[in-house]
Formats: sequence, C-alpha cells, structure tokens
Amino acid sequence: MSAPGSYSELAELLRDRLPNLTGGQLRIAHLLLADPAGTAFRGIAQAARLTEVHESSVARFANSLGLPGYPAIMELCRAWLAERAHAARRPEDDHEAPGGLLAAVLEQERTNLSRTFRGLAAASWSRAVALLAQAPRVHVVGLRDCAAVADLLCRRLGRVRTGVHRLEQPVADQVRHFAAGDALFAVSVRHYAAETVRTAAYARDHGLSVITLTDHPASPLAAGAEAVLFAETGGVGASRSLTACLSLAQTLAAEVSLRFGDPGPDDLPPEFGFFHET
Repeated sequence: MSAPGSYSELAELLRDRLPNLTGGQLRIAHLLLADPAGTAFRGIAQAARLTEVHESSVARFANSLGLPGYPAIMELCRAWLAERAHAARRPEDDHEAPGGLLAAVLEQERTNLSRTFRGLAAASWSRAVALLAQAPRVHVVGLRDCAAVADLLCRRLGRVRTGVHRLEQPVADQVRHFAAGDALFAVSVRHYAAETVRTAAYARDHGLSVITLTDHPASPLAAGAEAVLFAETGGVGASRSLTACLSLAQTLAAEVSLRFGDPGPDDLPPEFGFFHET
C-alpha cells in the first residue's frame, strides 16, 4: 500500500476504511476527517486524549496508513492548510480584484491572520485549551471593543460546558465569584483597558489560572499569565483590527468543544454529526 501523499489522499483512504474500523480507530479517523486544521498543530498526546486511546494506538494507526508515524499526519495537514491559504490569495478568475480601501483592508486582514496563526506558541495554546476545558469555572473579561471577543468566547464555551461567567462592568463588583483553581480569560489590546489589567492581576493573586489574549509581549496582560496568546491587530487607518482576536477566540472554543466530544452545530458541517449523541 502506498502512503498518502496529501491530506486529500489521506481523507479518501480514511473514508474507504471507515466501515471496517472499530472503537478507538474509528474515533481517530473521525477526528482526522473532522479537524485537519487542528490536527496540523495537535501533538500525539492531545490526539490520544481527545480520542480516548493510548498514544501508541495513535502511532499504530498512522503506521497502518503507510505513514512512518503521527508527525507525518500533522505534516500532511499543515501542507493542506498552506494550500488553502495560497488558494485564498488568488483572485477569482471571473471577478475583478477589489481596489482602494477595500483592497487595503483585505490585505491587512490576511496579513494579521497569517502572522497570528504562524506565531502561536504550541505550549501556550495547549495550556489555554486545557484550562478552558478543565477549570471548575471560567471567568471571561473583555471591555470596550474587546467586549465582542469576550462575548463570542462565552457563548461558544457555554454551549459545551457549565460554569462560564461573563464579567460585566463594573468588574470589581463581581470578583467575589472568583475561587482558587478557577480560570480567567482576559482580552485587551492597545490601549489596554485598565480594569481588565487590574482584574487579571487580582485573579493571579487569588489563585486563578490566567489566560490572556493580547497584541504584544510588552502588554501588561502578558506578565504572569499562565498562557498568553498574541494576535496581530494592525488596521488600515486609526482603528485596530480585532479579526485575529475573534478568530483565535472562535478556534479556542472549537477545540474545547472537541474535548467534550461535541464540536457543536456551528463549528463543523452537518456530515460530521458523528460527534453527537444518538
């Protein structure tokens, strides 16, 4: 059997084998088919946890496909992502490329997203997902423009787990809900909301694990956080862009959903309904 040389070939091989797979093998195949983007950056240990099998089972499954190991699957998924990014940059043959401000904004957003996802630290990402999935309660704070990012994360997390608490202003009146062992997700970009920064510091001092989404290593939210995610926020004109922040929040929630075995109807196409209980 020749090894698949692309994700498309891998997906075709997996679909052909689905009727003959059972148990853990079936769960591994479903995860690879449902989430190639996540697989591109998901290590073997995390894949094993999500599919409830041993790491050795994941490695053997990769070998059964003619591949030298699980990292080869990750490489196929990364190549697939790169191809999709390249295709997205090509203008449609039957449409004129946009001009003026629209063209400038489009190029800036592409750059922001590309730099954001290329620059993600795998360890911080994995830690953020684990905390959002496992903490007894998750408190989320985002003010001013970043309120939209916080709202999105809260809604998505609230679909798959309990104990998600949105902090509204005045935040100081709500920190009484904090308890050691909880997690705080704080999002703010320049100019940083002072109340968000104070809340993150208070949470650290009171035994909470702090996850921050911000725009620069010099951000006051980066210091002392257990997991820090950086988003590019360059904009055309005076305003900063929050597109990358929203994309990271959405992707975080989607990966947490996978931890609970249900990605939710808004996160995956209907054909991936095998994650739902029947």
